[in-house]
Amino acid sequence: MQGNIKIEQATILKPSDKKKGNGNLIQFILIAIVILFLSLFLFLPLISIFIKALSEGFEVYKAAVVNEDTIAAIKLTFIVTIITVPLNAVFGIAIAWATTKFHFKGKNLLLTLIELPFAVSPVVAGLLFVLLFSPNHGVFGEWLKEHNLKIIFSTPGIVLATIFVTLPFVAKELIALMQATGSSEEEAALTLGANGWQTFWKVTLPKIKWGLLYGVILCNARAVGEFGAVSVVSGHIRGETITMPLHIENLYNEYHFAEAYTVASLMSIFAILTLLIKNIIEWKTHKEAKQ
Repeated sequence: MQGNIKIEQATILKPSDKKKGNGNLIQFILIAIVILFLSLFLFLPLISIFIKALSEGFEVYKAAVVNEDTIAAIKLTFIVTIITVPLNAVFGIAIAWATTKFHFKGKNLLLTLIELPFAVSPVVAGLLFVLLFSPNHGVFGEWLKEHNLKIIFSTPGIVLATIFVTLPFVAKELIALMQATGSSEEEAALTLGANGWQTFWKVTLPKIKWGLLYGVILCNARAVGEFGAVSVVSGHIRGETITMPLHIENLYNEYHFAEAYTVASLMSIFAILTLLIKNIIEWKTHKEAKQ
């Protein structure tokens, strides 16, 4: 009897296999949702910008790029950025060094104040500078008039507003990095006879160089694209106080849609390059961390 009975072995699915199958399904669904979201709200709008910019032909695109007002907007954006980013880099290094290597009263308050630009609307920040430096009703308006100095509705006002909104980027990146790396190497260098500058250049800076560059790139991207605070303090003087974002707004409001999309495409190209550089830096940072 026993020999005639055929026992068919059933495949038993282990609980771990079930969990693995469910995990793969959830992973697939989440990835599909992310790709769909990015396609609808990032890739398609980005592609649409270039399609609209070239909709009237390459000659119109080229003419919009070399237009006098566009060149002036690009130059002003470059000037503001080249002033803002180095100043924020120096401030970021100084504040990160002070708050991570030293203990003093009011340190927590200082760290809180660094994040103030994240909490305050850029438009409100622009209004604050108008209230301070406006020649008509600003707190320092009379003094500025007497010394023939102009801040609001000129390049200095745009620089100040941009510095304010981009202030935390380098500082926050370096503070987190310095807290993670600690100060044991600096203490060892000081014990061996190195002075403060030698310790900074030969010990601290090599450790934070990629974090510093990462913060600078983020600061640079925000400085180029800042709109709210700059819009308030600029006065929208064509050819003088118009940055690239403001120039795009002016072109769009004047129904020069192809030209507006052309300038927007230039900013999009810059954004893509910034992301590529950012990813390279992240890759190098992770590579050095593993070594």
